[in-house]
Amino acid sequence: MQKEMVTTAFGFDGYRIVRNLGMVRGVTVRSLSFGKTFKSSFQIMSGGKLSLYSDLCEKTRAEAFDLMAKHAEELGANAVIGVRYDATALQDIATEVLCYGTAVVAERV
Repeated sequence: MQKEMVTTAFGFDGYRIVRNLGMVRGVTVRSLSFGKTFKSSFQIMSGGKLSLYSDLCEKTRAEAFDLMAKHAEELGANAVIGVRYDATALQDIATEVLCYGTAVVAERV
């Protein structure tokens, strides 16, 4: 699936939705290693950007997105509309990220 065919909107200019295949999702859970958690405590004390956590969040979101897109492709979709993210901290040691949307078949008009 082309990344251009994934959107937070509920349609694409120049396309019409011809079939709704239902909700798709990708979920992943990640945590920092002990060493990175220790290193991040120094970043917290010094203030500023917490790059280790930013990197973790970006990688986790990307993985959840890829899993969602794969789920949509398995259903025969060529697009996903209404995409959203949700995140939850799990016991202060990990982060769960969910990426979800509606898998559709879209045709160029």
